[in-house]
Amino acid sequence: MSMTMKTRRVGLVLSAAAILAGCTVGPRYHPDQMKLPARFTEDAPPAKDAEIARTTTELKDWWHRFGDAELDRLVDRAVAGNYDLQVAGQRILAERALRDVQASAWYPQIDANTMNGDDRHSINIDNWPVRPGSPLNRPGASYLSYGVSASWQIDVFGRIRRSVEAQEHAVEETIEDRRAVLMTMLSALVSDYVVLRDTQMRLEIANRNIKVAQESYDLTRRLYLEGVGNTLQIAQAKAEMEIQQAAREPLKTHIAQITHAIDVLMGQMPGTTETELKIARPLPNVPDFPATLPSIVLANRPDIRRAERAYAEATARIGVAVAQLYPNFSIPLSFNPNASAMYQLFEAGALSWQFMMLASLPLMHGGKLTAQIKAARAVAEASRLTYRQTVLNAFKEVEDAMAAWRDDTTHTELLHRGSEDSRLASDRARRLYSAGLVGFLEVLTTERTALAAENAEAVARLERLQDAVNLYTAMGSGWQGVAVTATALPVSLEQQGVLARAFKE
Repeated sequence: MSMTMKTRRVGLVLSAAAILAGCTVGPRYHPDQMKLPARFTEDAPPAKDAEIARTTTELKDWWHRFGDAELDRLVDRAVAGNYDLQVAGQRILAERALRDVQASAWYPQIDANTMNGDDRHSINIDNWPVRPGSPLNRPGASYLSYGVSASWQIDVFGRIRRSVEAQEHAVEETIEDRRAVLMTMLSALVSDYVVLRDTQMRLEIANRNIKVAQESYDLTRRLYLEGVGNTLQIAQAKAEMEIQQAAREPLKTHIAQITHAIDVLMGQMPGTTETELKIARPLPNVPDFPATLPSIVLANRPDIRRAERAYAEATARIGVAVAQLYPNFSIPLSFNPNASAMYQLFEAGALSWQFMMLASLPLMHGGKLTAQIKAARAVAEASRLTYRQTVLNAFKEVEDAMAAWRDDTTHTELLHRGSEDSRLASDRARRLYSAGLVGFLEVLTTERTALAAENAEAVARLERLQDAVNLYTAMGSGWQGVAVTATALPVSLEQQGVLARAFKE
């Protein structure tokens, strides 16, 4: 066969492979279409465009809405130093590297090789025309070789393309995982911070109550010395003072533990910021309730986005399984001159090469390949259902957080008025007791009521702040340096009916 004919054959093989490479088997991914309400049931009537734009800004860096400069500084330090966030970033790099591994199958795999040594075989082998065992047999030879071997797999039916596509979706899942870690870290940090300030406020309340109990004890002793009262009242007053002193110690322990937790979130050794944070500050402000919450904002949530990407990855894996049923085409190439002397390696007589077009078709594997396709389809369907369940859970969390925010507002206001009235009653009871008009039991009762009311109000204030943290977290807000949503808010109400539209681009 002439060299021209060989060249034409190679050209035909490559041309045919290029034409066939346009085929990609397996289903094409389409976002799941869920019928969703335009708004949350707990939300207010539709807002104006300006209010929607304001909500968009608030979602991006929601912790600024608390109006606490120190909290803002802690968030910046946590974003820069949190180790869980750094680990999540490394996982993104690892998945990207795995995607590159899958994509490498598109290109020829080429290796160079060389060999030098001696080869010896038995002389008792029939080496025509020499008889076995004849001393004329040459049992050994020096062997020198160098060359290149290559293999190129032609992705005719898209197995490699589907594998790369699936791995690309896996990369996107790790990106959403990192966003989820960021949200979790922000939620934990802000929650710990407001708990710290609330506990410090309760410690101040405890100190005031100890002072009041001390004054009541001193008053009881003075009245006893003046002939008013008895030793029972002195014992009751002393017991109340000691109870108040004991109640202060767990608060101090809690403050230290929360400070340690904040340090760990910022990637620091526990105790690093103890001096900085032990100075009591007022509670952060409770943010205003968002002006509007269209349901499309749930497209921000990393868990929803990750579930959607997992469904896309599982769909691509079906294509990988289906491609196993189709022929596999590859082009092996080897060039290995060999000789027994170095100067002979580069002569024409030493040349040895091979160039072929190989094709393999699965015929019988006991149902393994079809079973793999069934498994891939089942995994994809499970991923789709998981996506739907994730959306439902997200709606529930937002609805619950909205209801808690609004209900706790009234709850806190009522407790505040009750705390003021209880403190007023306690002051009056002590004055009446000092004048000998009421017994010490009335003083103890009113003081304990006032203490319980003040602590209940402090807890309610903390719950209101936690409600805000929970709502912002439930809406999937707070990505570092990234716009709140991949879609462009504000959006019209007509665009808010189907969450899957956020994933079409």
